[in-house]
Amino acid sequence: MELIYIISLIVLLIYIYSIARLFFGFSNVKVYENKNLVPKTRFSLIVPFRNEEKNLSKLLESFSELNYPHDLIEIIMIDDFSKDQSERVYIQWRMKNDTFDTTLLENLRLSNSPKKDAIARAIPIVKNEWIITTDADCVVNKNWLLTIDNYIQENNVEMIASSVIYKTKNNWFHHFQQMDLLSLQGTTIGSFGLGKPFMCNGANFTYKKQLFIDLDGFNGNNKIASGDDVFLLQKATQKSPEKVHFLKSKDTIVVTKPENDLFKLFMQRVRWASKTSSYSSLYAKFLAITVMLMNLSLILSLWFVLIQKMDWKILLGTFLIKYFIDYILLFKTNKFLLNGRFILPLASSLIYPFFASTVAIYSLFGNYSWKGRRFKK
Repeated sequence: MELIYIISLIVLLIYIYSIARLFFGFSNVKVYENKNLVPKTRFSLIVPFRNEEKNLSKLLESFSELNYPHDLIEIIMIDDFSKDQSERVYIQWRMKNDTFDTTLLENLRLSNSPKKDAIARAIPIVKNEWIITTDADCVVNKNWLLTIDNYIQENNVEMIASSVIYKTKNNWFHHFQQMDLLSLQGTTIGSFGLGKPFMCNGANFTYKKQLFIDLDGFNGNNKIASGDDVFLLQKATQKSPEKVHFLKSKDTIVVTKPENDLFKLFMQRVRWASKTSSYSSLYAKFLAITVMLMNLSLILSLWFVLIQKMDWKILLGTFLIKYFIDYILLFKTNKFLLNGRFILPLASSLIYPFFASTVAIYSLFGNYSWKGRRFKK
């Protein structure tokens, strides 16, 4: 058992070191406030959608309320073979908002990744220098484009990542997802602050059209169903790391919806995790392995306690140390993204190691479904 204790201690120490670094990295990324500069940047908003009849109107209405000149905005919608009335929702909105330059395309399936195909379908007709991708189940802040424009005017950048949060109801299942997303956002911002960015969210992702072309788009990873965001980010980081930034501003936070079904949540997280093994970033792989080993260590320790091969005090001490170090990063992330609106996530932290470990292991071998389609690992 001494060997098990030593291995558990080593994993815990590496985990503490890794999360502590992310905490300091998070602090290195300063909050940005827009300067109300005169808008200059022309944006092309790309929105792939599939069966989003219930959500699409909210996104489009948030576009209508943008505090930004409409003549500087192009909106390209790509219908990924929807079977509901999504297209009708878009057409009705367009008839009421004819000041926008809008285009509706039908997706062309050329790879194993429908979303990458949709974005690649839009790229050749994009009129503007800057592209922003978001999702159909999102809502954007009225100063979203204005703040991004100001940041572009003040910084020499070619790619900008920014934050995404959930709009939750008052139930534990939603709060569990919010905690999980907060940990991902904290990791994202922290990695940028360390100069090792490897993760972002395609629901709030900005880059130059020419950069996409120079990076050869999604070529090389289009066999992987997800990752339209992270693989492009990692390519850009390898090419020009100094021009890849995280825009940490409350005005650029995009709000999306959590899942209401456990199976859909599990499939979503498997989809996200399935691309990890294909990351080009060694730091990203190291961090993913560290987190997985930490969670597995807690589960195995619990098993050893149950069969009376380990003192329960060791398990409790390990859990509390992990909980404390996690909470420090979550608290800082939550303070920025949600203004501190959450309580101690004790119940979620007890369940999370089992959920995360199951997702990680299944993603290495299992297939998954998303929006009525099956994808192979």
